[in-house]
Amino acid sequence: MDKIDPTGPLAPYRQLAGILRERIESGRYKPGERIPTESELIEEFELARSTVRRAVNELREQRLCTRCPSAEPTSGRPTKPPKRWQADE
Repeated sequence: MDKIDPTGPLAPYRQLAGILRERIESGRYKPGERIPTESELIEEFELARSTVRRAVNELREQRLCTRCPSAEPTSGRPTKPPKRWQADE
C-alpha cells in the first residue's frame, strides 16, 4: 500500500498525484476506467478533501484523468502513451 509522508519534502497533494499517476501509467487504472472517488481516496490515504481535490486537479491538468458527468474522475490515459513515455526504439 502506498503511503503519504506528511513531513516529506513533497507536499501531500503532490505525493498523492504521483501515486495516482503511477497507477494510471502502470495500467492499474485502465483508460476510461473510474479511479477512486474523492471519498475513497480520503479514506485510503487519510487526507483532507482539499488535498485530494488538488491532487486530482493536477492530474486533470496533465490530461491523465477527466471528470465524468457523475463527478467521478476516470483515467484519461491515452491508449498509446505520448512519445515522452515511450522507450527509445
